[in-house]
Amino acid sequence: MHELSIATAIIERAGELARADGADAVSAVTVRVGELAGVVPDALDFAFEVARDGTALAGARLVVEQVPALAWCGPCAEEFPVGMPPFFWCPHCDQPSNDLRSGRELEIAGIEPAPAPA
Repeated sequence: MHELSIATAIIERAGELARADGADAVSAVTVRVGELAGVVPDALDFAFEVARDGTALAGARLVVEQVPALAWCGPCAEEFPVGMPPFFWCPHCDQPSNDLRSGRELEIAGIEPAPAPA
């Protein structure tokens, strides 16, 4: 399950970003995961819950924003979903496309620092 190594990397990087912003703890991490990234969101969420224990993200939740795989067709100037498994033929003009516009993302989109103790 490679989602565990991805979750561990997310936790490490989110902790670094939080510390750089002066926060001791994180309450939420938002990640963008592309449809073609090869990551199972439920498995990533489970791995995140396991890997966060004992870190600055121990109480954090993971928010996954799924990004659809979209390609661009030059001949008809249309963007279209490629689906999974991907199919790169334009449904409008029946021409192949090699211009994938989105769907491979795997990135931290935001971090929510935990409130400071009173």
